[in-house]
Amino acid sequence: MGYAEKTMHMIRENSFHKITLLACVMMLLLTQVYACTPESSSHTENKLAMSQIPKMKIEVWSDIMCPFCYIGKRHYEAALKKFPHADRIELVWKSYQLDPTIPEQVDPNLNAVQYLASRKGISTDQVKTLHKRVEQMAAQAGLNYNLDDAAVYNSMSAHRIIQFAKTKGLADMAEETFFKAHFTENKNLGNKSVLLEIGKSIGLSEVEVQEALSNDEYAYKVKQDIQEAEQIGVTGVPFFVFNRKYGVSGAQPVEVFLETLGKSFAEWEKENPISKLQVVEGPSCTPEGECK
Repeated sequence: MGYAEKTMHMIRENSFHKITLLACVMMLLLTQVYACTPESSSHTENKLAMSQIPKMKIEVWSDIMCPFCYIGKRHYEAALKKFPHADRIELVWKSYQLDPTIPEQVDPNLNAVQYLASRKGISTDQVKTLHKRVEQMAAQAGLNYNLDDAAVYNSMSAHRIIQFAKTKGLADMAEETFFKAHFTENKNLGNKSVLLEIGKSIGLSEVEVQEALSNDEYAYKVKQDIQEAEQIGVTGVPFFVFNRKYGVSGAQPVEVFLETLGKSFAEWEKENPISKLQVVEGPSCTPEGECK
């Protein structure tokens, strides 16, 4: 007697389990049919469920030319790894420009040392001393800085691309790539060919990069972020805002981020509890083909 005949024989002998057994057979067959699909239905459902879970929002105002913003990013990430509810945190990147007066066309021979010496009214030796201190701090966070040779440019174009990347869920990758390009690789992020190269490396197409650079909507979003920063009292970056209740200014130690995460999340969780159903169990089948 074959498998199908045995199954039908069992169904005829036990009418109570008829519906359950038929459902199990159908589920097993469907499992076999879809076993080679890129993503199982259960995995898709899990992802959908995770996306529907409420998350506490953390906003961070940052400029890719700010050395403490990259360090602050690393300290925050280190704190998040220690935080037990990291999956319920949403990080939102906000644009900020430390010096929007830098012209679009800058002397390519001008480096960060010369620029800062002129802007701050100090000697180039003093600038190099400051750079060494910041480089040491960056090294403690696992970052390799080359500040003396960093390029000088207006960061608006890079921020436009980051704003576009936000619409694709690529903001964090964009920030990370731009930071590394500026502080470690000393790339000129005011150069369109460089911006195109970086845009492609984070998953954007050439058309999308051009859209970000030409569509005024993304420049407007940059300016909106800057205006919002002024409204809430941001005077320097990085500036982290936890659930619009707590602010962390600067590249604070990991412990400060972790403490603020815990305090703000505890308050937020009380206001945003996850509703849990009281389930009455009964005969059922799972997407994996298990019936009980």
